[in-house]
This record gives sequence, C-alpha cells and structure tokens, in this order.
Amino acid sequence: MNELSVRALTGLILIAIALIAAVQGGYVLAVLVAAIATLMFYEWTRLTKGWGAGWYLGGFIYALLPALALLWIRERDVHGLALLIWAFIVTWSTDIGAYFSGRRFGRRKLAPTLSPNKTVEGLAGGVIAAALLGGAWAIAMDLGKPLLLLAPVFAIFAQAGDLFESGMKRRAGVKDSGALLPGHGGALDRLDGLVPVAILTAAAQMCGLT
Repeated sequence: MNELSVRALTGLILIAIALIAAVQGGYVLAVLVAAIATLMFYEWTRLTKGWGAGWYLGGFIYALLPALALLWIRERDVHGLALLIWAFIVTWSTDIGAYFSGRRFGRRKLAPTLSPNKTVEGLAGGVIAAALLGGAWAIAMDLGKPLLLLAPVFAIFAQAGDLFESGMKRRAGVKDSGALLPGHGGALDRLDGLVPVAILTAAAQMCGLT
C-alpha cells in the first residue's frame, strides 16, 4: 500500500472508532477520551523532555481541556451527539481539505519556519471544506445558524493547532510525535486540530450559540 492508502485506511478506522464512541457516550466515550488524553500527555512529555517543568504543566492542560470539552459537549443537552459530530466534521474536513488542496494547488508557504509543507492554498481548501460540510451538518441537525459562521472560523483554529504542534516537533527535531498510527504518526499528530475545535465548540455551547 502506498502512503496515501495507508493514511486513508488508518483515518477511516479512527473515524469509525470516534463515531461509535460518540454514539455510545457515557463510559465508552469517557474511557476512550481518557486513554487518548493520557497518550497525548505521554507524547507531549517525550517531545518536551528537558524544556522545563512549565512544559509538563502545559502538556497536562493541553490534554485535559479538550478531553473535558468533548465529554461536556456530548452530555450537556439533547443536541450533544450532533454537536460533537459537528466538531469532528469541522476538524476532519479541515484536515482533508487542506491536505488535498495543498497537494493540488499549493504554491505559497503558510508558515515555512513551522511547517514547510503547509500552504495558503491548503488553508483555504480546509476552511472551505469545513464551511461546506460543517454547515451542511449544522443545517441538517438544526444546530443553529451561528455554527454556519463558526465552522470556517474554527477551521482556522484547527490549522493553528496543527501549526503549533508542528513548531514543537521542529524544535524537538522529530518528524512525528509518535508512531502509533500508520500514515499519521502519533496521537498529537492526529488530534492537534481537534484540541482547539473541541474547546471552542464547548465554549460556544456554554454561550448558547448552538
């Protein structure tokens, strides 16, 4: 299998696991989220070894906040499942849209000092994909008009999360945060975009925007 096929297969498996856990909710989702948060913190400590105690505290918060946000979103109200899936859709469509549009149209570097492969065209493709797919899901599930505007905004934050983790890896001198996920790297590599989206979605829910 080529790299793209491996990446796609791994991605489909991860999507299936995430959706099954989201639908089940309760202890199933809580156990999965706790396990992933623990793995994220472990990878973070490996990346930041020798950077100082503040980075360890930062890693704990980095793993804990999105974990709590995901559980809050799911269990908060009757629209929790639909809203959680919306957060997934925004994150996944941003990643996929940025990947393919960047490969096809990418010319101008987005942040070469952090991630040389990311382009402005890739960012645009990710934002458009999130706006279309996230917007379509919000309309279908009657989640509220504000999410139509928040989808592309959150897509930008998802890309920012990706760039932040890329900067950490660049400083640590590694390509991936781990090797657990074929074609994707580690848990941090796969979830760096979901971290801000989960937190922001929970905040939007608290503010009554859904």
